[in-house]
Amino acid sequence: MSGVNDFAFRMATVNGTGSASANSLLMQAIFRMGIPVTGKNIFPSNIQGLPTFYDIRVSKDGYTARPQEMDLVVTLNPSTYAKDVAAVRKGGYLLYDSSWPLEPDLVREGITILGIPFGKMCVENFEGDRNRTLLRNIVYSGALAAFLSMDMEIVGQMLTEKFSKKKALLDSNRRAIQLGFDYAKSHFECPLPFHLDHMDANGDSIIIDGNSAAALGAVYAGATVGAWYPITPSTSLMEAFTSFCKKFRTEPETGLARYCIIQAEDELSAAGIAIGAGWAGARAFTNTAGPGISLMQEFVGLAYYTEIPAVFFDIQRTGPSTGMPTRTQQADLLSLAYASHGDTKHIVLFPCNPEECFYMSVNAFDLADRFQTPVFVASDLDIGMNDWMCKRLQWDDDFRPDRGKCLTADELESVKKFSRYVDAEGDGIAARSLPGVHGHGAYFVRGSGHDKHGTYTEDADAYQEVVDRLARKFRLAATAVPAPEIHTVKGAKLGIVSLGGCHAAVLEAIDRLRDMGIVADYMRIRGFPFDAPVRAFLDSHAVTFVVEQNRDAQLRSLLAIETGKPRDEMIPVLDYGGMPLTATIVVNAVSGHLSQPDTKPSPRKKRKASA
Repeated sequence: MSGVNDFAFRMATVNGTGSASANSLLMQAIFRMGIPVTGKNIFPSNIQGLPTFYDIRVSKDGYTARPQEMDLVVTLNPSTYAKDVAAVRKGGYLLYDSSWPLEPDLVREGITILGIPFGKMCVENFEGDRNRTLLRNIVYSGALAAFLSMDMEIVGQMLTEKFSKKKALLDSNRRAIQLGFDYAKSHFECPLPFHLDHMDANGDSIIIDGNSAAALGAVYAGATVGAWYPITPSTSLMEAFTSFCKKFRTEPETGLARYCIIQAEDELSAAGIAIGAGWAGARAFTNTAGPGISLMQEFVGLAYYTEIPAVFFDIQRTGPSTGMPTRTQQADLLSLAYASHGDTKHIVLFPCNPEECFYMSVNAFDLADRFQTPVFVASDLDIGMNDWMCKRLQWDDDFRPDRGKCLTADELESVKKFSRYVDAEGDGIAARSLPGVHGHGAYFVRGSGHDKHGTYTEDADAYQEVVDRLARKFRLAATAVPAPEIHTVKGAKLGIVSLGGCHAAVLEAIDRLRDMGIVADYMRIRGFPFDAPVRAFLDSHAVTFVVEQNRDAQLRSLLAIETGKPRDEMIPVLDYGGMPLTATIVVNAVSGHLSQPDTKPSPRKKRKASA
């Protein structure tokens, strides 16, 4: 890092001071210069007053993981000065507001300190305390534009796009940008050694967050019912779905809404609404986070046992309990796989970025209908709420939803007696009927014990026949969920396994490990249940590292339970402090383990994979 189009910088501010708009402006301007870029917003769960950070990574090679160190930090929050200084790499730069005397905490050997009187400049040029606070962010954006050689024409265009209908705001923002730019140019050598230079790498890319992408996928999948209860970090998913539905599911001539979105009184109710809509034939979903999943467990079991399709988006955050609502984690894996009491297993999809949130959202609704069961999409806060650069989303207009074995009125007309849970084809999936289609398709929906005809029973054999068929259906689903993404390299003796938001950091770590002479194969889990290729990968490596963001190595446990791979033969690499994973953590864990005596991988013959 630390070169042209290859560096990272951070804005350290206070929540509630309006820095988000300025930070977004910076990132979008870099993107429009054709340079690969990603942003990570690290913000508190309170409304106002605590520290917030926005990290922007510029990478000509397209790396998107959070960097371990910063080349430049803009520090505007006295309470975080010590952390801000520590975050600057040796040889890096610290930019502070010199309207006040230099804080002793800011002095550190090995870094360059730059002072610009942002606050004073705003007092001298703008009226009103709130206006001055907001525009201070725009002033530092102008200074960064000079330090980093940002295209000011692009910045100007963006301001015009945002404030074209508000001339006073446009004029004040333009003035603030220019103030910061001119001050930096006249007082310091610009640009800095690391800076921006136009590229043409973003022509087929967009910037989008995972929650918006998942919501758009739900629209394209044909979802018409959304039920939810507000909870960070999933709220913006339903907000985006609402916006898309108003645009795409409202009849222009009549204004009639062809969708139903309900804010329930709690997460349990939201789950019930989605399941009820699924029973009625609608494509329905709810979105939540870990605490909501905990509350929904009983209804999830009902949908599993009565075989009603519904999609659950879990935007994972740091727990347990309330935990840290605005930090990311992957600690709901076991909860999702086995949600509810009794013998339950569920289909779970693991997107790694917003692009996959879009496509897997569509996939989730098809799987829910095909297998008549709840399907979980396990995203996380980093994917869901942060800005990612992704390939432009594509859509096949010939797509038709897979509604599975859903009997039509004509098919039901010839049925003398409808038995809801009879497996006529032997694949574990029974044909279902929808209410109101035909009287012959009527049946009781029972969460209590029932036999294959849907009739109440407490007979052991009849009960076991139903749940054994559910297990058979689940095994079939292993061939239908997205297959693992596997990268193999000639000569590799060790393997790395991961999932979800860890993907970007692991890919970068593998490149860095290769430069150190450590060659690794890589498997990214994309869906549960696991199919044969997952066990085959585990069996083909003498040493396997499992990278995940939770304390208890839940992915490793899930792999051991479901594949039979001995748990102790998989080495956990765990990061669970709530921050997005960095490549450095993976590199240090793998190289550190291999440097220990008697831990170097030895050749192992590949064994036939277990089904």
